[in-house]
Amino acid sequence: MCTIIPPKAGSPGRPDYPLRSIRMIRPVPNIMHERRPMTDPIVLDGKAYAAEINEDLKKRVSRIMNKTGQMPVLATILVGDDPASVTYVKMKGNACRRAGLESKKVVLPESSTTEEVINQITLLNGDGNIHGILLQHPVPGHIDERRCFNAIVPEKDVDGVTYQSFARTAMEDMLFGCATPLGILRLLDKYGIDPEGKDAVVVGRSPILGKPMAMMLLNRNATVTICHSKTRSLDQKLLSADIVVAAVGIPRFIRPEWVREGVVMVDAGYNPGNVGDSDIDGIREKAYAYTPVPGGVGPMTIITLIEQAVSSAEVKYGIK
Repeated sequence: MCTIIPPKAGSPGRPDYPLRSIRMIRPVPNIMHERRPMTDPIVLDGKAYAAEINEDLKKRVSRIMNKTGQMPVLATILVGDDPASVTYVKMKGNACRRAGLESKKVVLPESSTTEEVINQITLLNGDGNIHGILLQHPVPGHIDERRCFNAIVPEKDVDGVTYQSFARTAMEDMLFGCATPLGILRLLDKYGIDPEGKDAVVVGRSPILGKPMAMMLLNRNATVTICHSKTRSLDQKLLSADIVVAAVGIPRFIRPEWVREGVVMVDAGYNPGNVGDSDIDGIREKAYAYTPVPGGVGPMTIITLIEQAVSSAEVKYGIK
């Protein structure tokens, strides 16, 4: 475990409590399932599992409030009024309330500069009543999103988007993980699908999805291939995969003939018309397991974000 020297209490833009190793999400038993006939694939039901996790979160939040009188708070920064982003922020606020957290929404005009967004993040970094900070992605094109992400202090980076969070994930010393890939791993664990020894192909190289997904699978002893828009013979690479994670942002991009019988198909995409990045209607007929769209990866992303905010509050208040 790496040792981090915390900033002095009360430093500008820093929390007024010491940085400790975050107690990460509680492990889920590896429940093994017998292999089912190909006509009856396993549906990796993220919505149902997120509801189960939420029940545990309510108990943890209640314990925090009973011991401290403080409610965990997740701050969400929305820049502009992109309809999809507005919807996502609303969904996250609703998820906070279901778990018993307070959601603090900060809305900035689309004309905001990078410095103005960073200034807002700095204020939230130094607010002792805020336990997690989320900058809604994407921000308007003229803003340096990466600089803004990296302005979030590690102990409040509950979406796992900073350089430091990625580096710690890669080095197996994770403080907080990127919410979507970490949620995917939890869902695989729930259904007894162990990546160890498996060939996994991640289609997409986003710094907040594809790349951390590849690192997490590698840390779980999968053999990982990352594919993207410049990959040649993508179909041949996918045909060798035991696990496919689609995160390319193109509707129904992964075709049924590109994957083999018995594949575990994880679709992290969400596009207009409630469709993912794979042609799941055709793929599920040959899959061992698959995530539905919607109701698969999306709910796991949100509940993982919320749980990491709760973990941050527990660390601040010394609750184990």
